[in-house]
Amino acid sequence: MDLRAILMGLSFALMWSSAFTSARIIVQAAPPMTSLALRFLVSGIVGIAIAYALGQRIKLTRPQWTATFVFGICQNALYLGMFFYAMQTIEASLASIIAATMPLIVALLSWITGNRPRPLGIVGLFVGFFGVAVIMGARLTGTVDSLGLILCVIGVTALSVATLAVKGASGGGNLLMVVGLQMMVGAAVLAVPAALFETWTVDWSWTLIMAFIYTTMVPGLLATFIWFQLVQRIGAIKAATFHFLNPFFGVAIAWVLLNEPLGIWDAVGVVIIAAGILAVQLSKQRV
Repeated sequence: MDLRAILMGLSFALMWSSAFTSARIIVQAAPPMTSLALRFLVSGIVGIAIAYALGQRIKLTRPQWTATFVFGICQNALYLGMFFYAMQTIEASLASIIAATMPLIVALLSWITGNRPRPLGIVGLFVGFFGVAVIMGARLTGTVDSLGLILCVIGVTALSVATLAVKGASGGGNLLMVVGLQMMVGAAVLAVPAALFETWTVDWSWTLIMAFIYTTMVPGLLATFIWFQLVQRIGAIKAATFHFLNPFFGVAIAWVLLNEPLGIWDAVGVVIIAAGILAVQLSKQRV
């Protein structure tokens, strides 16, 4: 893994983890589904416009079209939609920890469907989920909204299933076009519940505006594009190793910017989860 790939991976993990803090700011002042649909619409338009300027066209391979719709629905609409809704009542740090378990869930589902991991991977699974239990044991003694927690679990599971079901999104070129189209799919799907169930009531502030712009352009568009570039450069297995940084970054950013409490068991659990994720990913690499 070269220096450029390492820098790309670190940048992706930092951007992706920061999305939970900016999302928490947004949903405290605006309806979540409507805000997210607008975010995807803006990201999609910008992404497609830049892709056209770079000479890319809507000429995708069949795996890319499949990935565009599956990830547009599962990642953008289900995963992020449920997290946005849940973060009205749960903290950004907890949401980021749940989201960071995605590599563990992918490995567990892969094992259940017949792809037995190596011994290091099995150890990593048990270690990672033990870390989740440590954090949840401490958090559930407080005032954690159970519905928000369940929605986050469903969302991260949906993304894990999509990750296993779809391959080939990073091949065939037109990466920015693929990213832009995924955003448009997410916007179209989320527009339905937003129109049916939400009222456009917004507590306007510069903090909200800056959070929306940041969430739209950085985690929404730039981080996704960097991820596909990273996968294309070093492969999905090595790229996924950087997910072990997400619990650290997610909790740290929420602590610094939102002043969310950080208990000793949160810190211990985050370290354990990160170790489990790293072990699972390292077990997949060929010796």
